[in-house]
Amino acid sequence: MADVRDALLVARNSEGKIVKRPLSPHLQVYKPEITTTLSIFHRATGVWVSIGTLLLVWWLVAAATSPEAYGRVQGFIGSWFGLLLMFSWTAALFYHFFAGIRHLAWDAGYGYDKPIYAYTGWAAVIATGICTVLIWIIGLAVW
Repeated sequence: MADVRDALLVARNSEGKIVKRPLSPHLQVYKPEITTTLSIFHRATGVWVSIGTLLLVWWLVAAATSPEAYGRVQGFIGSWFGLLLMFSWTAALFYHFFAGIRHLAWDAGYGYDKPIYAYTGWAAVIATGICTVLIWIIGLAVW
């Protein structure tokens, strides 16, 4: 063996013959399906929810610190960029919530049939869109 990596790719099959192990599959090998895409979104929204929560903590700390600090944070959050961050945080929060419920159902052993997991995946996406838009319509109407 020329390299340790080559040694790691060698194995024996059930008959005892030496075979070369396949490399891990990449995204280029498999066609992305709805479960793949939604799994990636679930992980990404988990990160975004954490980052958005830091914005919320900044707002709370500023409110407890001084009127000037609170005014700075309110100015940032009220800007077009701050509102965009808050809108995307709301969408991430709802998607992560609905996808988490879907994962809990899977953990309980439900929803593994192909039509069911495709349906529940789209249901999570649609529920995210509806809830995000509704929350923002209500929020802007009150504001």
